[in-house]
Amino acid sequence: MNNFLIIFHNIWNIRELRKKIIITLSFLLVYRFGAYIPIPGINPLGIVDFMKSMNSGSKGLMQILSSFTGGAFNRASILALGIMPYISASIIIQLMCIVIPYLQKVQRDGESGKRHINFITRWLTVGICLIQAPLYLISLTKKFSPINNSSSSDLFLSNTYLLNINTFYGKILFWTIGIIILTSGTLFTMWLGDKITDEGIGNGISLIIMSGIIVRFPDSIVKEIYNKLNIGNGGMIILFFEFLLWLIVILFCIVIIQSIRKIPIQYVSHYKSLGLSAKLIHKKHQYIPLKMTAAGVMPIIFSQAIMLFPLTFFNYVNNEKIKNFFYLFQDVYGLWYNLAFSILVIIFTFFYTAITIPVNQIADDLKRNGGHIPKIKPGKETVEYIDSILSKITLPGAILLAIIAILPSIVFRIGITQNFSLFYGGTSLLIVVGVMLDLIQQVDIYLLNYYYDDLMMIKNHNNSRYISNNKM
Repeated sequence: MNNFLIIFHNIWNIRELRKKIIITLSFLLVYRFGAYIPIPGINPLGIVDFMKSMNSGSKGLMQILSSFTGGAFNRASILALGIMPYISASIIIQLMCIVIPYLQKVQRDGESGKRHINFITRWLTVGICLIQAPLYLISLTKKFSPINNSSSSDLFLSNTYLLNINTFYGKILFWTIGIIILTSGTLFTMWLGDKITDEGIGNGISLIIMSGIIVRFPDSIVKEIYNKLNIGNGGMIILFFEFLLWLIVILFCIVIIQSIRKIPIQYVSHYKSLGLSAKLIHKKHQYIPLKMTAAGVMPIIFSQAIMLFPLTFFNYVNNEKIKNFFYLFQDVYGLWYNLAFSILVIIFTFFYTAITIPVNQIADDLKRNGGHIPKIKPGKETVEYIDSILSKITLPGAILLAIIAILPSIVFRIGITQNFSLFYGGTSLLIVVGVMLDLIQQVDIYLLNYYYDDLMMIKNHNNSRYISNNKM
């Protein structure tokens, strides 16, 4: 406890870091406030009543979709789409940079190329919003159908809508306002993320996603404790083992995220002629860090997106055989859903690792800069060696990632409440752990720079005093 207070005191003493933390918390507070503002024409109380009436499988799906927005998705908020359209656009552009030569060339143009790619990504985000916003509104009108009341001309025609969307003008007004506001909400969230990155502690987009996930944590803890103590589903002993298991899972995630394989490399400088002799200036020993889970949470996000197709289009399929096949994946806590989900996570881990780690480029850069792996020839042998190491560490990484992805379903089946089960693994836990580790690293850099500058000032002051004393 004393160490924590000392660290907090050291952080608060640095004026620049204190200012950045306050700015970051302020922008996150604005984002959280926006998550509670409903779309015009929607009665949030009606949606809450509808969520309570859903079955466990549907609730699980809605919670998964809502986990990135801090509940804004479930509340039909103006920030219901959150930052996910931007994440989707970033993934698409990243894949297109591999396929399209023009984007490959732009990507190599340094800072100007990065700005151009970012500009394209933002416009693509708008395009995705204009597709996702109508789909979201369709889901609202399908799921929260109004109760007709032809004898009344009051606008409060149902427990969900504050507008009569059965009329032509009511539909036009609702859809126009809804699409504009949902798109603007995503753009506003992007702006908040950029401000946190520029003026705050950094990694604004990641912090916004993490804030949306972690804000659900207190409520899930309270419900879990209530479920175990008041309802009588195990008592204190079971609750203790649940939290112990949860801490083990967190440590497991930290180990997986931090695990790297270091490939040693050597950079030998050129010989410098000194008359009749020659002298080797120096030899530098470095390494290439290859992460066991280089793909991060992207395989889980890709897999969840694919697994949403059967859930989304189940009611629109007329073919009985296809409908029965889709029915197998309706329950997000069921066997078939999680088996298919884990297989997709393993496949996408290999795929995303292959496209994000350019083995050929690494080998070319090593050769160009005079570096080599000991006992491995530059060029083709280096490519094959790095590729072999990457495949060996990606396989266990993919399997462990798949286990983490389906852990929420496993612990839900053994008696943990639905809300708390989402924090036992999956995208939520990996994002929170990854962002927290990165945040700690950022703060450590600030502390190191601050106290290093102070030490250097003291050292220079002592040196100047020593010199002046010698002169005297």
